[in-house]
Parts: sequence; C-alpha cells; structure tokens
Amino acid sequence: MHSFSDHSRRSFIKKAALGSVATLGIPQILTEAFAAEKPKTISFKKDSVLLFQGDSITDAGRKREDTGYNSSQVLGSGYAMLAAAELLHTHADKNLKIYNKGISGFKVYQVAERWNTDTLALKPDVLSILIGVNDFWHTLSFGYKGTLQTYQQDFRALLDRTKQALPELQLVVGEPFAVKGIKVVDEKWFPAFDAYRQTAREIAQQFNATFIPYQSVYEKAQKLAPGVYWTYDGVHPTLAGAQLMAQAWLKAVQR
Repeated sequence: MHSFSDHSRRSFIKKAALGSVATLGIPQILTEAFAAEKPKTISFKKDSVLLFQGDSITDAGRKREDTGYNSSQVLGSGYAMLAAAELLHTHADKNLKIYNKGISGFKVYQVAERWNTDTLALKPDVLSILIGVNDFWHTLSFGYKGTLQTYQQDFRALLDRTKQALPELQLVVGEPFAVKGIKVVDEKWFPAFDAYRQTAREIAQQFNATFIPYQSVYEKAQKLAPGVYWTYDGVHPTLAGAQLMAQAWLKAVQR
C-alpha cells in the first residue's frame, strides 16, 4: 500500500473537517445551545390559548387591526407564525388558538400599557414573551433614557401582575439577542447588552418560565452560515433566522 504524502494527508484532514461541519445540522446546533438549560414542561390541552408577545421580532409585519388567531395575517411572517404552524399541525386534535400581539419598536413599559387588552383579556394558557432588545438599543440610537434597572423593574412588575391575574399561566421567556458586527450591532453593544440578557434569564428563573437562549442559538448557528445569513441587521432575523428561532422555540416547549 502507498502511504499518504503530506499533501494527501492535509487534503484528507481538510475534507474530513468539512464533512463534519456539513453533517452538523440545526438539530445538533440546538442541542448544543440548550445544553445548559433545565427543561420544563409546557402542556397544550384541548382549546388551549397561546399568545406571543414582544417587539418587532415577534410582530414580523402582522396585521394588527385583525383581532383573530391562527392565520398568517395575524401571526406575521416571523418565528411566531412558523412555530404556530408546526403546533397547529402537530396538535390538530386540540383546537389551539394562537395569537400574536407583538408590536414593532416596543419596550417593556409600552407592552405594559397595552397589557390588559392585548394579554390579560385573552386569558392565555401559555404566554411567550421576547422583549428587551429595544430597551437597550434605543438608549444608543433613539434617545431613550431607560436603564438596565428600568428594564429589570418593568419586566418583573409586568410578569408579577400577569401571574396574579393568571396564576396557572405557563410562561416562556425568550432571551434578547444581538449578532455582533452586523450593521446596527457595533462595539457599543457589548458588554453592556449582556446584562439585559442576564436579566431576562434571571426573571425567567424567578417566574419558573421556560427560557430560550436565543443568543447562544444564533452564535452556534454561525458554525453553519455567517451571521448575515441569519439576521440582516444584527437584530431582525432573515427568513432562515426566523425558522431557526421557531425551531428553538419548539425545542424549548416540546422537549
């Protein structure tokens, strides 16, 4: 048998490495991202109501004047719609009602101002909320004067109010995320933004919520494709990014 030359050996190792990356798919990426998370049970019963809340990432161009549920018009074109489609497909026997009330540009205090109508009146069995990126971002670019403490206090007060009104509510808290080095996400974001992410995690723990580590999900997804493949400005997901988030959401609530 002929032994490998140095060139052949290097070529073989390179091809093997590329092959291992190619076989590293989204399921493995999500498994890695969730490795440190403690699973909680989210149950969907007959006629369960699920509500997605948040900012533009959740809003995703939904038709806000439509007060219905379970349609692409009211769910938008983002992760909420994609996750909802899978849930409605998987649980066709449960008559789920899935709403999206996210509003572009909102911070926690603005969500709170509409909470009675947009959340409590719907009496959700499961509430998923992703909020916080604007609470930080708008201090850099839009003149917002809120602080990390503002975010902490507003978010805790909002969920405390919610649990008092709906004590049996099952909570899902998404981690605010930002993909470094893409358009709006420059050196000013870090490490300051990390404290907002940590606050969301701590609040999720305080309220016994299922936590979705979106920052880790996006970072690990860059093993497959660069950040600009997943988010076009560092904050708002592309179509691929929305599907990535939807799969992360489903993994969090269904595992």
